[in-house]
Order: sequence, then C-alpha cells, then structure tokens
Amino acid sequence: MKFADIKNLKAEELRKQVTELRNQLFEAKMKQSLGQLNNTDQIRQIRRDIARYKTAMTMAKA
Repeated sequence: MKFADIKNLKAEELRKQVTELRNQLFEAKMKQSLGQLNNTDQIRQIRRDIARYKTAMTMAKA
C-alpha cells in the first residue's frame, strides 16, 4: 500500500488498520515458526505497512 492512499484516512480508521495489521503480523510469524509460510517477504511487507500507518497517524496529529 502506498502512503498517498493512507494519508487521507481518519485517525480511527488508521488505528483500526494498525490493529488489523498487527494481527496479520502475528499470524504470519506463527506460520513461519511452524514452517507453513511460503512467502517470507510477507512479514517485511506487513511491518512496513504498519510503519506507514503510524507515520500517517503522527502527521494527522500535527
């Protein structure tokens, strides 16, 4: 997801997405530990998306 798509969302929507992404990250890490994760780049992508949403949350406060 690109930052341009995220920056116009409301604070509540941003928080909801971060929570959802954290759940996805947890599930991906669990699958990796069990050897069931085929695409290991997925963890990196989820972490980066979380960072994008957190950045947008910080910019929304300013």
